[in-house]
Amino acid sequence: MADTKIIAMWSGPRNLSTAMMRSFGNRADCTAMDEPFYAAYLAATGIDHPMRDAVIAAGETDPEAVARQCLGPFATPWCYQKHMPHHMVDGFPLDWAAGVTNVFLIRHPRRVLASYARKHEKVSEADIGYRRMRAVDAAITEMQGAAPIVVASEDILADPQAMLAALCGAIGMKFDPAMLAWEAGPRPEDGVWGRHWYDAIWKSTGFQKPESMVLPDLPADLARIEAEALPDYEAMAARRLMPKG
Repeated sequence: MADTKIIAMWSGPRNLSTAMMRSFGNRADCTAMDEPFYAAYLAATGIDHPMRDAVIAAGETDPEAVARQCLGPFATPWCYQKHMPHHMVDGFPLDWAAGVTNVFLIRHPRRVLASYARKHEKVSEADIGYRRMRAVDAAITEMQGAAPIVVASEDILADPQAMLAALCGAIGMKFDPAMLAWEAGPRPEDGVWGRHWYDAIWKSTGFQKPESMVLPDLPADLARIEAEALPDYEAMAARRLMPKG
């Protein structure tokens, strides 16, 4: 469909991003893509991630080809794409994002680090990607002449319907109640890495309960990473979208 409207949702790991992909993918008028640059990122950087070889074998490793895929064509009026800013390493094309609707999904770095460390033994600021998120945000702002929308996962969990309605309104999409619940299990759009990362989302049928207002404690090594990430997170959070009313 030549006139498909593309939503590029930029998010770090462990940040409600897969639940959001479920939410948008549950609409009849929307298809979904799961981290299309992941294989290219692993191939270009040599970084050791869980299921690295399987991800590379299943995906496209040429970033230029991935960029073309992100622009379609698609068979539905909308296409929701789950992207991670740290996948966009130096030299990867970003000009394709100039013609799509970009949204940044953020979560407090302390929550991200506590969750990420349960799945991955070694963690760095680059893994959770706040510095790179700010850089991608700045590049898109320059290309489009306006700052992209920012939404916080904590706000979505606190009131999914209100926040999704506000987000849909901001991007020119009609809110659909189908976004609030989905069937448990894997989906065709899930990346091959879902076997490692998506155990919770495969058991889910909707958004989880709101997170505690109390931030988790971190060991000293993770607390140092939080201190690195916090200024970039706070700069993005200052302009986050809030529900109307």
